[in-house]
Amino acid sequence: MMNNKMKKSLLAMALGAALVSTTSSALAAKSEGTRQIHLDFHTSELIEGIGTQFSKEQFQQALKAGNVNSINVFAKGHHGWSYYNTEVGDRHPHLDFDLLKAQIEAAKEIGVRVQAYYTIGWSAKDTKDYPDAVIKDRDGNSIWFGDGVTEQVKKEEVMLPFYSWETISPEGGYADEILTQVAELVANYDLDGYFFDILPIQYPNFNEKSVEEMKAAGVDIADDMAVERHHIAKMEKFMSALNNTILSKKPDSSIFYNWTTHFSIEQSLDYGLEKYNTKLDLEDLPTTWDGYDLFPLRAKYYAPLGKEYVAMSGKFHTAWGEFGGFKHRDAIKYEAATMVAFGANVNFGDQLHPLGEMDMATYENIGHAFDYVEKIEDYGVGADHVATTALWFANSKEHDEGVVKMLLENQINFVVANTIENWSQLEVLIIPDAAELSVADAMRIQTFKDQGGKLLVLGNGAINQDKTAFMLDLGVEYLGQANFDADYTVVGDEIAGDLVRSPFLNYEPSIRVKAKKGTQVLANLREPFFNRRFSTYSSHQNTPYKLENADHPAVTRNGNVVFIASALGKSYFDMGARVHRDLFINSLNLLRTKQIVDVELPSAGRINLLHQPESDRYVLHLLYASPMQRGFANVIEDLVPIHDTPVSIDVGKKITKAYLIPSNKRVKLKRDKAKGKTAYKLKVDKFTMHTAVVFEY
Repeated sequence: MMNNKMKKSLLAMALGAALVSTTSSALAAKSEGTRQIHLDFHTSELIEGIGTQFSKEQFQQALKAGNVNSINVFAKGHHGWSYYNTEVGDRHPHLDFDLLKAQIEAAKEIGVRVQAYYTIGWSAKDTKDYPDAVIKDRDGNSIWFGDGVTEQVKKEEVMLPFYSWETISPEGGYADEILTQVAELVANYDLDGYFFDILPIQYPNFNEKSVEEMKAAGVDIADDMAVERHHIAKMEKFMSALNNTILSKKPDSSIFYNWTTHFSIEQSLDYGLEKYNTKLDLEDLPTTWDGYDLFPLRAKYYAPLGKEYVAMSGKFHTAWGEFGGFKHRDAIKYEAATMVAFGANVNFGDQLHPLGEMDMATYENIGHAFDYVEKIEDYGVGADHVATTALWFANSKEHDEGVVKMLLENQINFVVANTIENWSQLEVLIIPDAAELSVADAMRIQTFKDQGGKLLVLGNGAINQDKTAFMLDLGVEYLGQANFDADYTVVGDEIAGDLVRSPFLNYEPSIRVKAKKGTQVLANLREPFFNRRFSTYSSHQNTPYKLENADHPAVTRNGNVVFIASALGKSYFDMGARVHRDLFINSLNLLRTKQIVDVELPSAGRINLLHQPESDRYVLHLLYASPMQRGFANVIEDLVPIHDTPVSIDVGKKITKAYLIPSNKRVKLKRDKAKGKTAYKLKVDKFTMHTAVVFEY
């Protein structure tokens, strides 16, 4: 261990660096690896012989087999042990050499970029060494990330639950140790970047020391918002100090703080903590976390922020920490192609065996995918997303993802409006039910509408916080929330399409509005006879509908605004009824007249249009795979060929050449004179899993 004098010297260096301002140029996007591995190594002190089977040659053989050009290796993991010769922390008691240095040298020797992983919020040893930094809730209980951590579990009488770690905050002596240890890494190791895991931004600390600190700062402990602001300020101070510890010495380093880009952690969006990242890692394990439709939304949200972003998945059948679990290599390939199609660098998680031997089967599977990524990465990574339809991100899982699923399943290309500064290319803005618009948001959206923009608003999406009136001019007057738990829609001719003409059930009840003069009613509502209660019920489920229409409509249109009174996004996320998706799409299509691209694929097909202005080309990515629910996991198995896919496109430019990648096969374009001088039609004869059409201009 380092002596106190050495510790103080390194701490002074770290804190002195914190006085250096973090300029925008210092946080500019760096050159990330396109084919990355995140090599977990959370290894217990109960296991001996750590790293004894590590071989530079075998490590390099695995990376070559995987066609890897970047890797995150461990400096310090969740058990609290370091994996290098540290004078600040504690090297794993059963590791007798500098594993981190050996991995860096092995990777660099074959041209692979190296980032160091360093844990912050979960560190078992540090919860014992720094009890004053352990996070407590208002009742004095530790924050455990993982359900079922009981006293019985702690006595080891039953199996420890999945992902069970006591959470610790980077403050006090613990923060000092992190700063000094990272300063040590910066000084002594040839690293290209740093991945800091588990920054506990969503957990204000109510332990005794933190409460005293808040009171001394004049924070009202009973005020949740005041406590949260104080907590976020502490996190920002820590992140700023840590960034400057690194960037003042190595300004080209990449830096990422995990949990700052998870939608489920609202503070990361409310407080903009992603600004402390030089790049953005988007961690998704679609097999067992949030499915295959979350990543496209996250990519489109973060892409306009001007930083490189990395899509993170895993080689596992389930999730992190699964030894011996394998996702099929075709599923890895599909996920990797999707990452490129949505503009991201590609990262797959693996974990090193405690004895240090890389699993070659894993890298053969990953190599199957990364060989394909290498063929297509130049046509996706870092490109601009292009669409005329936009989603207003409400930061509500069910509402946002439900709308996104309906868009993706109908191959409607979209962007996320919140993070886009210039809306001039947008035609239609979709506002989900759960949106909570600020006054500034409402003014911006109203200006967009007044200048010819079109709105599709769902339920409460444009209502004020008091739920007394709409904040936007929608052509309807707000009357109140629903009278019943569920209701029914009866569509009119204009939006009927292939929908049933009988009343169909809305699983989310419709708010009550009155159509203003000049507003057209596109669909009516039917209400039930009564709410289903213990004393008032009929049959097995919902109460049947009355035969007369309610005096408040289901869907209306006023000029450039279509309003749907029910929360169709949440309904579709929860229940997946096609009638709701069809109603949504039919309503949206009343407004969409300037779409850039149209593609006809089955509902499991996905598309994305990217622009690479530096190469004078647009790239339309086409994907098809159908995940199946098998037990706990979403599984992709059958990659079936798709034939004769019609595409129409109008990017506003004369196309000089069109071809497919990775085959480089030329595609025959036909001018679509009915739509304009720059409109074209084509047909993709056949593709399996993925292809992209490149349009040069």
